[in-house]
Amino acid sequence: MIPRYLKSLLLYVLIAVLLVISVQHGFADAWKSKYQHAIAPVDDAAYERAHTMQTLQLPVSEPIQPPVIMTPKPQIFSNRVVEYHIDVRLDPNTKKLIGEQSVTWRNPGQKTVSEMYFHLYPNAFLSKESTFMRESGGKLRTDKAVEQSTGYMRLDALQTTEGESLLPRLHFVQPDDGNTSDNTLAKLRLPDPVAPGETITLQMSFEVQLPQVFARMGYKDDFVMAGQWFPKVAKYETEGTRGRSSDGWNIHQYHGNSEFYSDFGIYDVRIQVPSGYKVAATGFPTQAVTTKEDYDIHQYYADDVHDFAWSASPDFVYAEEPFSTQGVPGVRIKLYLDPQHAHLQDRYMHAAKSALAKFSSWYGAYPYSTLSIVVPPKGAGGAGGMEYPTLITAFAAEIQTPGYDLERVVVHEIGHQYWYGMVASNEFEEAWLDEGFTSYAEDKVMESEYGIEPNLAVEAVYLTDPAPLKQLSWSYRDHSHYAENVYMRAKLVLFDIEKRVGAQNMRKIMRNYFQKYKFKHPSTPDFQKVVEQVTGTKWNDYFSQYVYGSMMADFSVESIRVRPIEQHGETLYESVILIRKRGGDYNRVPIVFQFTDGTVVNREWDGREAHIQFKITHSAPLAWAAVDPDRTIVLDNRRMNNFMKAELPEKTSVRWNLGIVKVIEGLLGSLGW
Repeated sequence: MIPRYLKSLLLYVLIAVLLVISVQHGFADAWKSKYQHAIAPVDDAAYERAHTMQTLQLPVSEPIQPPVIMTPKPQIFSNRVVEYHIDVRLDPNTKKLIGEQSVTWRNPGQKTVSEMYFHLYPNAFLSKESTFMRESGGKLRTDKAVEQSTGYMRLDALQTTEGESLLPRLHFVQPDDGNTSDNTLAKLRLPDPVAPGETITLQMSFEVQLPQVFARMGYKDDFVMAGQWFPKVAKYETEGTRGRSSDGWNIHQYHGNSEFYSDFGIYDVRIQVPSGYKVAATGFPTQAVTTKEDYDIHQYYADDVHDFAWSASPDFVYAEEPFSTQGVPGVRIKLYLDPQHAHLQDRYMHAAKSALAKFSSWYGAYPYSTLSIVVPPKGAGGAGGMEYPTLITAFAAEIQTPGYDLERVVVHEIGHQYWYGMVASNEFEEAWLDEGFTSYAEDKVMESEYGIEPNLAVEAVYLTDPAPLKQLSWSYRDHSHYAENVYMRAKLVLFDIEKRVGAQNMRKIMRNYFQKYKFKHPSTPDFQKVVEQVTGTKWNDYFSQYVYGSMMADFSVESIRVRPIEQHGETLYESVILIRKRGGDYNRVPIVFQFTDGTVVNREWDGREAHIQFKITHSAPLAWAAVDPDRTIVLDNRRMNNFMKAELPEKTSVRWNLGIVKVIEGLLGSLGW
């Protein structure tokens, strides 16, 4: 998901200068082969299982407006642990989803498993006492819950293939906070253990009351966004995954800051919506749309994905184009536009093609055959700016003439197809590996395709409360603190690494990381290993300070003393300047000294010690000293102490912000602390 901040910086009282900086880039308000070798070896009979569930089966009539029918490719990219066959019907009057699913789970580990866990995410909206609502205060980004933003998921049946009811064995659990009012995670004690490599198939029926659009899902008039809408098996991590010492479930509730984490698998989904509704969904249609009794029936399929989302509306303006380039052998880009943005079709399409082309060239191939973009209507912003496998949502169509935010959000969410979709990091525990990487990649595309360079210096000075990047998403103080770090600070860390190793090596790092860990759920140490392999050096100190720790790079001009001295009958000036390190290490700290006669002296410090003192004798007095005047130290977030003028008496010496000095001198603009 994508964020943006607008922030005004700098009132400098001494000289009565007010600088207002509008940051409109970088981090948007965002605040991210079915038939062969599937779960266990699966033949064509597996495909037929989707059409054998009884309750919701409808007779099929003649097809209407057939979509481009596609078939699965033979390649297998992931360890397909789960297989879902889901039949869901939307009730347009009550805004409920009535569903059935058959889910097969294969034990991928080496230990026998006696219990399973299911995420029931819609229960986050059941009451104000859920963990999500307590932590978020009913807010997510600029989206606020209203009275109608209530919803739930109810399991009506849970049984084995032999018909044994397992509902009495199902219990809600709250492993993170013990909140007994939270029903977003359920534990099922299995009647028979599942041995390594063996499978279990469960049949379920469920009902979801959609909330009025809030926090990624819900309805707005006839528009529906179904995200996290079905009972989802939790992620089972095998030994070695993300450093695990033994097999086990990775289980967490739905938190105010957290997003999602699950296993790769196969989805075969039958979606029934009122006639005339258009449907956007993960994957691709495998049958022509049919209709019966005022319902249209859409059949979708996706493999090597870890989630499935869909959206529906009678008002979508649909457009589709094929696209192929290096790394994109062939994808159908599908737009589901709100009518208010129909005239912006070319911009959406251009942004999608640009993102796919760049990411596939830089990191690796986009292996899926479709990419769908949903533009929610005005008032449904809570559904916007979100990523799902092969489907993204743009910002809602609130205005008809959006700026570059339109392109930025599309680019960002398509970036998630790589770091969230294929690499599939654990967003509960290491959100920076998704959001930070995507924000970094987004900036690269926006600069390459649209000429919009990120103002990293301004973004850095916004960071007033840095925190460790590798920590539980709900450990951050609030959503602003979370976004400030896992989006913005994480992105700046990646840009800082690029500054240290060079653009070419950084491109190699990012590509190697993607290629090595796509479909494998890596962790922060895995990324560090790739950095070390590419650079041939150890990065323990760096990661300890800037990733596992909360340090920023803060270098201060601490003091300046200038005194006249006599030398060989000539009056000279001795300047003593103390530079102090107040943050993390930085191996190349540029320092500039300018004298009143215009002479400029450049020095570079390796930043190893806590401080360094320079003594310079010159024919003219020192005018000022500055650390990093060209703002090359990406992680310096306290630039107020980077500059000091020397001519003021010590008792009235004032530290000047170099940015303001440059503004006043007509050379630079907009820096703050």
